[in-house]
Amino acid sequence: MARFNSAREEDPSAEYWFAPKRFGYGTGLPISWQGWLSCLVYCAAVTVAALYLPQRTVLGFVAVMIVATAVFLLICAKKTRGGWKWRWPGRD
Repeated sequence: MARFNSAREEDPSAEYWFAPKRFGYGTGLPISWQGWLSCLVYCAAVTVAALYLPQRTVLGFVAVMIVATAVFLLICAKKTRGGWKWRWPGRD
């Protein structure tokens, strides 16, 4: 049987959405369209929550912000090339 190569097998960096930060801990800029889309969705959720929810309920606003931020950070942590760790050039 013929084996079809997926994008992940051809390009190991295809599975990552974010570059690691050069200095410090965390995620740098997006390196794929999925990373940019996730940033856009997060910004849209924060904007919608900031515009509409405080007028109705502060608790709802806080809940949306916590959930949206937690989901976005989990995606960033999982999809950053090399994972999240402290980076300091020369010490790695």
